[in-house]
Amino acid sequence: MNQLYIYNTLSRKKEAFKPLVEGRVGLYVCGPTVYSNSHLGHARPFITFDLLYRYLTFLGNKVRYVRNITDVGHLEDEVEGVGEDRIAKKARLEQLEPMEVVQKYMNTFHRNMDDLNVTPPSIEPRASGHIIEQIQVIEGILKNGYAYEANGSVYFDVEKYNNDYKYGKLSGRNLDDIKTNTRKLDGQDEKKNSFDFALWKKAAPEHIMRWPSRWSDGFPGWHLECSAMSTKYLGEQFDIHGGGMDLTFPHHECEIAQNTACRGQESVRYWMHNNMITINGQKMARSLGNFITLDELFTGTHEILEQSYSPMTIRFFILQAHYRSTIDFSNEALQASEKGLERLMAAMKTLGELTSADASTVDVAPLKEKCFAALNDDLNSPIAIAHLFDGVKMINSIKAGTEKISAADLEDLKAFYNAVVFDILGLKEEGETGSGNNEVLGGAVELLINLRKDAKTNKDWATADKIRDELNAIGIELKDTKDGVEWSVK
Repeated sequence: MNQLYIYNTLSRKKEAFKPLVEGRVGLYVCGPTVYSNSHLGHARPFITFDLLYRYLTFLGNKVRYVRNITDVGHLEDEVEGVGEDRIAKKARLEQLEPMEVVQKYMNTFHRNMDDLNVTPPSIEPRASGHIIEQIQVIEGILKNGYAYEANGSVYFDVEKYNNDYKYGKLSGRNLDDIKTNTRKLDGQDEKKNSFDFALWKKAAPEHIMRWPSRWSDGFPGWHLECSAMSTKYLGEQFDIHGGGMDLTFPHHECEIAQNTACRGQESVRYWMHNNMITINGQKMARSLGNFITLDELFTGTHEILEQSYSPMTIRFFILQAHYRSTIDFSNEALQASEKGLERLMAAMKTLGELTSADASTVDVAPLKEKCFAALNDDLNSPIAIAHLFDGVKMINSIKAGTEKISAADLEDLKAFYNAVVFDILGLKEEGETGSGNNEVLGGAVELLINLRKDAKTNKDWATADKIRDELNAIGIELKDTKDGVEWSVK
């Protein structure tokens, strides 16, 4: 098997991957901010880096995979670093404790990832559990002169850092452009420059989530958590940091600056970023309101869905595009993925039933070589899948008797397909593909929602409440909104 090459965002080219310690890989991936249900756009980074984790493991590496949970410090305007904390805002709106919000949506995220057959990380640290480590990083940056305190908050001095290092090297931005495009906002007069970002924010009296520090009762800046937690668990230098390309600036750019300012060197050797899922050409995002939750996809309950789609159909849909290319959502694309997955799984079943001959007229080696060459070329999963489908023709020819395969070659072919399809691509057999049980569930819930609506119209509040409470008891939550009733599986 040849050398693995991965595209390094920092160098803007494919590089041969060589871990710091041979046979051991440190991998850090930015996890979710858990304040609402996960959507299709969230599935992409976690499936992408699950593929990377699986392939690195298949190649014989021991991988420590760290994926964080953001449960504090992610403000509404992540670029300017202003606005309300997203989790605190959701807690206020739902009249819950912030950690109730975190637990609720973290549970849903884990269930969705399990549905998608995403391998759990080795370590899943939470930002709120690493306040001490984040304060230590701030102290290091202050000591080295790249941060300043103002009215109980601490800000990173971008201009001073840029004089000694290079701010913008990951995203390709220069400070002059950043200065031009950064607006002066109300309440930010305490900053030296409007583009300086918060390391520690003094909490306003109404702010629920706060911790004591020598500067103030407050909370850490969003960018800080990944600097602190990645180096705590992977060391001051580690191999790969991954995430969506929308995190390149400012989040990952700020991580580089924080690590360098604190320790005098960068921590990450290879930066990897997946591209976006779009809908009608626009990035799918909670902030834009154009998202489809994973539960809606699995049950077919979103208004633009023509049917439900199984978790493995979603996984296959994402793997059919290279991780650095965009994918545009459509029912047609998902239905094509569903058919492709059914064809591949039918071939896997056929392969398991094949018998051998005395001699072989097929050669398995070229198929294996081409498939692994694609995976070694920056995880080119669509090309690898195309080669798997070339092999499906071989499998069907053997079944039809037009080709013959020896016992040794048959075992080799079975081992190869099982390794690539199940172990590396992470696909699995499902009891139902497409519109089966999930569609039935969705229909049943919608029927009960309509019955509840009729009961409320007739002022039969007892029946309406009973329907809501009974659904809640079996794990289905209803939420009344101005646009109607939303439901989700808890």
